[in-house]
Formats: sequence, structure tokens, C-alpha cells
Amino acid sequence: MNNNISDKDKKDWQNFLDSNNKLEDKDLIKKQRKNFSTKTIDLHGYSLQESNKIIENFINKNYEEKVNKLIVVTGKGLHSKNEKDPYASKEFGILRYSVPEYIKTNEALMKKIIQIKEADIKDGGSGAFYIYLKKLK
Repeated sequence: MNNNISDKDKKDWQNFLDSNNKLEDKDLIKKQRKNFSTKTIDLHGYSLQESNKIIENFINKNYEEKVNKLIVVTGKGLHSKNEKDPYASKEFGILRYSVPEYIKTNEALMKKIIQIKEADIKDGGSGAFYIYLKKLK
């Protein structure tokens, strides 16, 4: 590596320091791009059928309102009453897995969605997920 700085580079640097020019803050630009209009829904306490109907209406309504990020809280299924149902899994929460699956198999909803992914810890972690919506045309 060459540690020698040319006279031209030194002069350019000094001219920059003497001027009122500012470098744009790339971190600030990155943060501004990540500003989403966000809505949250909590499905705790709803049955699977109710949750599917609610989430379909929620996605359609927010798509029309040009919201681009949804946070869907389903919970982790830790307090569900699955042990009473011999056909339900004891290890998996019903809403946690079934609601995203319902959305992914609904073609009309998927036409409005860019991505579905697990939420960050601050938004519920594995007991929640994000839905990123496309722009309304």
C-alpha cells in the first residue's frame, strides 16, 4: 500500500475543509428509505377461521390505504388449548403456522404482497411476522 499522498490530493482536501460543502450522510439516507407506513394487528384469542377472515380484510384494507408494512402478531402458541384436540399439534401454535400458510395459498392476497417474513424480536419475534405490501397501481 502506498502511504504517499499527492500534492493535488492534499490541495483538494484543504479546499474541501475550507469550503462550506458537506458530505451527505449515507446512513441518514438509508434510514429514510426504510420508513414504512406500518400497521399492526394482534390475532391473540381468535380462532383459525376468524383469524383468516380478519387477516384477509386487514391486508385488503391496508393495500387500498397504501400501507406498505404490516405486523401480524399471532403469538407462539404457548397458551393455546391444543392438548384438548387430538388432531392438533401439541408443539406448534395453530395461528403461528396456519395464518401465513393461508395467506401464501390465497392467490388474490399474494398478488398484493412482496414478502412475508418473521418479525424482529422488538415486534414479537417468532410470535409475529411482517407482510410487505406492493404499491397500489
